[in-house]
Amino acid sequence: MKQALLEGLNPLGISLTEAQTDNFCRYGTLLVEKNAVMNLTAITEPKDVALLHFADCLALTKIRDFKGKRVIDVGCGAGFPGVPLKIGEPSMELTLLDATAKRMNWLEQELLPELGLSAKCLTGRAEELIEGRREGYDIAVSRAVARLNMLCELCLPFVKVGGFFLAMKGAAASDEAEEAKAAIRLLGGKLREIAEYPIGDAMHRVVVIEKVRPTPPKYPRRFAKIKQQPLV
Repeated sequence: MKQALLEGLNPLGISLTEAQTDNFCRYGTLLVEKNAVMNLTAITEPKDVALLHFADCLALTKIRDFKGKRVIDVGCGAGFPGVPLKIGEPSMELTLLDATAKRMNWLEQELLPELGLSAKCLTGRAEELIEGRREGYDIAVSRAVARLNMLCELCLPFVKVGGFFLAMKGAAASDEAEEAKAAIRLLGGKLREIAEYPIGDAMHRVVVIEKVRPTPPKYPRRFAKIKQQPLV
């Protein structure tokens, strides 16, 4: 895993200390071990974990500066991309948010202590946890599978004006960004770029949205409403 990670990071121009590399290897081991009893990831081969989880997440550090930033990972699942970002940039202040209590308990009680990392762990839905946290973060990140127009409604309210939302997306990033243009504008955002970077033999993409105005207080709506009537 170590060699695969270093080789995957080389094209990105990212270097790690020995301690950071060892922490990623430990993360990979703990992830695969826990995955045997809890559904955390479909990716379990060491090389694939190194590339498709760790290198993929660390690529965000080449797109925005995370040093000293307040960061929230919405829909973090098994900790992606937030935990790899924290390993790569320890100075950032990380909040992990997910609705699945078992995963959050694993992150808070097992993984983070094992890796010697600190992060605030919030269990619940983004739209339910926005109170007291609205526009409180420099950067929101998400690798969740929802369409971008839905993700924007869940994530942009957390971002302060002047901050950024980074949405990790696949080959359909441009189509989703086009579909979400009106929603981005309504929620106070502005599409800045769709950044591309190599992971193995494939190109991965991140939709970069800047928060240019406060999000109207009626957003985010309840998730059932977001699914029923996505912003268009």
